[in-house]
Parts: sequence; structure tokens; C-alpha cells
Amino acid sequence: MTRPRILLCPQFTEVEWAIAPQLEEWADVATFDAPGVGQEPVPEGGAELIDRDAVVRRGLQEVEGRGWDSYFVAGDAWGSATAAQLAAERPRAVQGLALGHATLSYDTEGARPAVSGEMVAAMTQLLRTDYDSFVSYGITQFTQGGFDEEMAARMVERFPPNDIAARVWEMHVMRAEPIDGLLRELDRPLLFSEHEGCLVFTAEGYEDAIAAFPDARRVAMHKPSGASEEFAAALREFCETASG
Repeated sequence: MTRPRILLCPQFTEVEWAIAPQLEEWADVATFDAPGVGQEPVPEGGAELIDRDAVVRRGLQEVEGRGWDSYFVAGDAWGSATAAQLAAERPRAVQGLALGHATLSYDTEGARPAVSGEMVAAMTQLLRTDYDSFVSYGITQFTQGGFDEEMAARMVERFPPNDIAARVWEMHVMRAEPIDGLLRELDRPLLFSEHEGCLVFTAEGYEDAIAAFPDARRVAMHKPSGASEEFAAALREFCETASG
């Protein structure tokens, strides 16, 4: 059987995908840093040009550089919005889409908010007032123990200057677009994962996602998908079934 190919879409950095080595045991895996993060250059014109489209273009460069003509796409948390848009850009190449913290919107208000507005506001305030703490403490707490100290240190090393980090963060939390329309147009196999007890993404957002796409495969875990062995196992089964 041909090894599956998987593009992992991050929020900030490829380091978020702690399960990548596990996936590489049975699949060809590609991931990347967002523009301005790690060694990635800032777009010509400055940090203000870092938006979802810029991150999607970077992801497409990764698969094009590898010559992949078919692959799976995975994202976690706000990286799932990137994954959905990237898949929609090249629908014929996409074999399936796996979304961690699965939700169709990123609304923080209304009767059934998909994201905790209080947590987003607290993280945003921390970024604006104490950037070092946002990076060294806030992000790792945000993942609720999903990363060990070594992985957290690697993530801290990748983080960009304050203005770029703020641009990427605001792209996620203030300009996050709903993705239900993209998923319907894509019409590919879906894997939805739920981070049970998550402090940021709500149970209501996940429930609304599976209600809208009842045929999606489902998996639940107590860690973020990017750090979850359960998600790695579910992704393997998903890829092998969709490829078969």
C-alpha cells in the first residue's frame, strides 16, 4: 500500500504537532511555520500582510515543493481554519480532512459560542501586556499540559517578535472565518476530534459540527489533537480507510 501523505497545518509553528514523529512511522508528513515564525520570512510589505491567505499559500508551497498530487490535510484549533481553506484551494488533491477542536465557526458570542470569549480575551491581554509570559507560560497553559517541557521550550524558541505574534494571534481570534461552507463544497471524508474539557473550544461548537456533518468520523481525547496519541491512531485509521 502506498504511504499516505499528510500536510499538518499549525496555528503558529510546526512544533505544535508533537505527534509528527508517530505519524512519520506510517505516512509521509509535511508541516511548516506560519510566515514570520521561526526562520520563515515576513511577507514583502511587512507583518500587516500576514493573514489566513498568506498562511495557506505557505502550506501550498510545502506540498508543491514535495511534488504531492494527492494528500490528506489536518489542522488543530485555529489551525483547522487554515486546513479547511487550504483544502478548498486544491480540492481535487485532497483525500480527506482531519480537524482537531472541530468547530464550524469561531464565534465567542451568542447562545452557543464555539470559543470561550473570556479565555481569548485573557490571552490577548497577556500578549499585549506581558509578551514573554504569553509565550513561555500562556501558550503552554493554553494547551493544558499537552506538551512536555522540551516541546514547550522548542515552541518558545520559534516564536517571533511581539508585532508578528500579535498579527498571527489576531488573525486567528479576531478574523476567524466560518468553515462550514468550505467543508460542504469540498465534499471529502472528514475526521472531527473533540478535546474533552478544553478551556477554550466549547462542547457546543463540537456538537454543532457533528450535527451538521453526521457522517464525519469522530474521536475524543483529553489533550490537544497535535499532542494526542489517540488522535494519531484515529488519523491513521482515517487515512487508511479513505485511501482504500
